[in-house]
Order: sequence, then structure tokens, then C-alpha cells
Amino acid sequence: MAQPTAQRLEHIDLLRAAAMLWMTAYHFCFDLNFFRLIREDFYRDPFWTWQRTAIVSLFLFTAGLSQAVAVHQGQTWARFWRRWLQVAGAALLVTAGSLLVFPGSFIYFGVLHSIAVMLIVVRLTAGWGAWLWLLGALAVGLKWAAPSIIVAWPALEVFNTPWLNWLGFISRKPVTEDYVPLLPWLGVMWWGVAAGRWALRSHLQWLGAGKPAAGLRRLPILMGRWSLTYYLLHQPLLMGLIWLGMQLT
Repeated sequence: MAQPTAQRLEHIDLLRAAAMLWMTAYHFCFDLNFFRLIREDFYRDPFWTWQRTAIVSLFLFTAGLSQAVAVHQGQTWARFWRRWLQVAGAALLVTAGSLLVFPGSFIYFGVLHSIAVMLIVVRLTAGWGAWLWLLGALAVGLKWAAPSIIVAWPALEVFNTPWLNWLGFISRKPVTEDYVPLLPWLGVMWWGVAAGRWALRSHLQWLGAGKPAAGLRRLPILMGRWSLTYYLLHQPLLMGLIWLGMQLT
């Protein structure tokens, strides 16, 4: 059987760009709050917490779509590990940077740390077909059931410790600026893989196959393709610009 031709499916890049632009607007407001130019509660106000949930969900669902395409197009393990090392290295940079800015609540398992772990899991399970929908639902359900289960079996309090809370089977959220544990978020990425495999079989045009986009539409597509670089740079640039604006005024 011939190997599928590798190509960029541009609607995935557009989805990723939409998540990035939404994330940028969210972080701009967060940074204004950090510099005390506005007064908002980003940790408890549902207006902000639900936005964060939606942004992370879109990112991880899109990452699942991308993995489905990579497997379908025959991505080698060598290429997979090259990309994985980039993500893991970027996660370490996020930890180092957050230690400088938020020493009491630095990021030790944020979105990039989670993606680095989940990429391996979804790569190994990408061929499980319709089971991925069920596994995704189980991952999401376990997150909501965890507090009651831990109350019923106090020995499971061990999952609240820093050594294990990255799994997400917790009853207390840890103090950290970005926390994206495997539960429930692995479920979202599994759903992305399942949706991607379904679209590749039946609705390839939905993923953006065909004639490449032109004109202004190329800008968000390019943003989606350089998402990791953008992710690393946008917060230092936003904070730097806000600080500079404060000095000038």
C-alpha cells in the first residue's frame, strides 16, 4: 500500500492560530493585572477560568488532530522524537522563566509539560480506533470523580503530593501559575486524535486539504505553523511592552 503523501492541512493551522490569538488576549489581560493596571481575579472568577479551560481545550484538541495526521502520513519515530525534544526543551524554559517571575507558584507541569507526556501516550495509542472516544470520556470522568474517591479512600491522598499531582487525580489544586495535568486533558487530546482519524477517512476537506490559502489568510496559517516559537516569546514580549509603556507614561 502506498504511503500517504505528507502535506499541511491548513485548517488545523488555523485552529491552532485561533487558540494562540485567544491566548494572547487572555495573557495581555493577565499581564495588565500582574502590573496592577486592572483588578481581576484570574484564579477564581468564572469569566477568566472558563476562558482558560476553553483555550487549553482548543490547543490540546488541535494537538490531537495533528498527531492523527502525523501517524496517517507515516511520520517516523526519529522525526517524532526530534519534535518531542523541542516541546520538552520549551517546557523546561517555561519552568525556568516562571521561577524568576513567580518563585512561589512557578510552573512545573503546565501545558507544554503536559503535551510532552501526552504526545508519547497518543502516539502509542493512535491506532486504537473508536476506543479513543471512550478513553477520552474516562479521563474526563475520572478528574471529576477523583475528589469523592479520595475522600472515600484516604490512602489515595498520595495523589495530591507534588510527585503525583501531575496525573490530575487530585482533590486539591496545587499552587502554580499553569497546571495542566493528564486528567482530564489527556482525554481532550485523545478526542482530537479520534476526530482527526475520522476526518481523514471521511471528510479530508474539513481539515483543509486542497488548494493552499493565499493573501491575508496566510498570516494565521504561518502563526499556526510556528506555534511553539510564538508560545515561548509572546509572554516576555507582552510583559516587556507593558512595562515599557508604564515607564514612558
